[in-house]
Amino acid sequence: MLYYKIIFWGSLIFIFYAYFGYFFILKVISLFVHRKVKKEFITPNISIIITAHNEEERIREKIENTLAITYPEEKREIIVASDCSTDGTDDIVRSFAPNGVKLVRTEERKGKEFAQGQAVKEAKGEILVFTDVATIIKKNTITEMINNFADPSVGCVSSEDKTLNEDGNIEGEGLYVKYEMKLRQLESKVHSLVGLSGSFFAARKSVCQDWRADLQSDFNTLFNAIKMGLRGISEPLAVGIYKNVRNPKKEFERKVRTVVRGLNVFFTNYKLQSTNNYFFSFQLLSHKLCRWLVPFALFFLFMSNILFIEDKAYAFILLVQVVFYVCAVLGSWFNKWYFRVPCFFINVNYAILIAWYKYIKGERFILWKPSER
Repeated sequence: MLYYKIIFWGSLIFIFYAYFGYFFILKVISLFVHRKVKKEFITPNISIIITAHNEEERIREKIENTLAITYPEEKREIIVASDCSTDGTDDIVRSFAPNGVKLVRTEERKGKEFAQGQAVKEAKGEILVFTDVATIIKKNTITEMINNFADPSVGCVSSEDKTLNEDGNIEGEGLYVKYEMKLRQLESKVHSLVGLSGSFFAARKSVCQDWRADLQSDFNTLFNAIKMGLRGISEPLAVGIYKNVRNPKKEFERKVRTVVRGLNVFFTNYKLQSTNNYFFSFQLLSHKLCRWLVPFALFFLFMSNILFIEDKAYAFILLVQVVFYVCAVLGSWFNKWYFRVPCFFINVNYAILIAWYKYIKGERFILWKPSER
């Protein structure tokens, strides 16, 4: 029975570490280590790359939103990378040609990263800004993001995400979002991010030279920066705003795709673990891999717990787990935070579990379909 107790306590400690232990370690380190960013007002030539596939309903609004940013017009270019759109997307983009908007179209649909890669080849800017059609950008957001590149150690910069609810008000103050944003700030402070926001991020063009059409662009761009001895940081003033996905099922599928693509990048770049960047390796394993292994730890925790139900202490822990899972189920019907938090947690981990299954089967999700928001 000792073996099963080791499994039980090992699983419990692992789950705690994945969500709280790593955060606590970074918090302690941040008391002694602070890698400040030498942020200054600069205006290098930039290329804003908008990736689209069949976005005729939203592309006009996105281009107008991008044209309104407060950045010198002579130092920016806007490129729409159309992944072989078959609707009116490309015609709408062409109508903005007098405004300096350029269309880069792929004649065969090969996925988001392939389309981005074609735009990267055409881009003339020193800094490349990648954004999705669904992401709304405030006027000064890109300026705040670009100013971080005055620091030569910065290779890429991530935005922070906010969502719009059905009333059009900005959300994003939930427990999980607060936690993730604080974790990003800690990672930026002590060393580097381990993941960029896929909907809105920027990188030096030199970082984007080794572009992979088969790998998730935001995660792989960060890896490229690390390989070059640079780092990725989060910019709290660079906020990307987007609407919630309308269909919960589609949002779940999006989570599964994101994890599968993340696993692909992680294991493709596993050799980074043997480099001299040991602290980044620690961050990567703690933030990414540990999170992706939590569903298995939850299973082992529950199953091993059943074996010790006669012990009152273990019986209480089992009861807590059962209540948590019941609350998760109720979260599908009742809009209360004490139901929503367990529901969100279980949905995320179930999506991760499905993603592992699909990844092991060989699915990679190269093609994409923008989420309806």
